[in-house]
Amino acid sequence: MNPLIIAIWLMLPAYLPNNFAVLLGGGRPLDFGRCFPDGRRILGNGKTFRGTIAGALAGVGVGLILDSIASSRPDLGLPDFGAGAELIMVLVGLSLGAMAGDIIASFFKRRMGMERGASLFLVDQLDFVAGSWVLTLLLAPRWFLENFTGEIILIVLIVTPILHRATNIIGYKIKAKREPW
Repeated sequence: MNPLIIAIWLMLPAYLPNNFAVLLGGGRPLDFGRCFPDGRRILGNGKTFRGTIAGALAGVGVGLILDSIASSRPDLGLPDFGAGAELIMVLVGLSLGAMAGDIIASFFKRRMGMERGASLFLVDQLDFVAGSWVLTLLLAPRWFLENFTGEIILIVLIVTPILHRATNIIGYKIKAKREPW
């Protein structure tokens, strides 16, 4: 199987949560509107409980569909996402980790004085990747190390900023995002 296809396949449960969070989010902010000692919001209005939960659940759901396809069609040569408890750990790691990476980046962007929606090159494109990889490595290390080879990691690091930019432009054009980055 083509390594590019495998890389995107493995990352779909991490690629999609933030998109679902934008579409399904809103409501109470994770920081409850509070400010950090520096006087700036901790995270801002863009990080909400509903968006975080919806995004993480959507990523798990997508992962379950992908795992079902991989398991029922081994002839396709696509990797599965584990079995039993490992499957849940992998999908939670990828999807919730992606959300966490984005939330952590928002925290640091607020500390830098950046407003909601301000672009921080490469951080915005890779924060969710780092979060998904760290949490998945912690929750399902065997699966992570078997699937995220050096080649797959390199492909993800190259392709993700391109995909991120393309999906953000689409989101902006359909008015789901306020800015095209």
